Amino acid sequence: MTAANSSPSDLRHPMFSWIYARMSRRMEAEGMSGLRTELLAGLSGRVVELGAGNGLNFAHYPRTVSEVVAVEPEPYLRTHAEGAAATAPVPVTVTPGRAEQVPLADDSVDAVVLCLVMCSLPDRAAAMAEVRRVLRPNGSLRFLEHTIAPTPGLRAVQKIVDATFWPRIAGGCHTATDPVGTIATAGFEVTELRRLRFPDIRFTQPSTPHVLGTAQMATT
Repeated sequence: MTAANSSPSDLRHPMFSWIYARMSRRMEAEGMSGLRTELLAGLSGRVVELGAGNGLNFAHYPRTVSEVVAVEPEPYLRTHAEGAAATAPVPVTVTPGRAEQVPLADDSVDAVVLCLVMCSLPDRAAAMAEVRRVLRPNGSLRFLEHTIAPTPGLRAVQKIVDATFWPRIAGGCHTATDPVGTIATAGFEVTELRRLRFPDIRFTQPSTPHVLGTAQMATT
């Protein structure tokens, strides 16, 4: 199935996806490009990226990666992702699908990448169960996500915008999420974590606080 085809798993956000495809280019210039490189550094083997968007991560995968399966439910962004896949330094297959129902077999990938996607997932627990299912033992979870703010004032603002207009204009994004807590609750141990502001060159917004890190399935 090509990116242009529709799929039963599609989640359509035509206005947001159009805006995001253009806004993301400015984000690259503001420092997101470097964060993508940091996020993906050292990966190897077969990788699945959930919510690949318009494919801007693809150029940053190290050549030690043998294959990237890029899952994206938004058709417009998926089309752009296929264009990015054509020039990626590693083989990339773009496919329809959702994080809650990953179209891969059990224990079939060496790493899972979540990049700016957890904030918009309808069912984060189901998505994390899928991450555990497809990830091989000793596999790695890499994440770069919005997170709940460290200060009470900004947390209050996040909760207000999440309850009103933000998800409607941002493709279902909720800013007051706790991806690190969600990952830990799903049975992962966060082994590396950096909290940061992005972008750090503009005024603080509800979406400014981010976390970047690595997790492994916790041993019992």
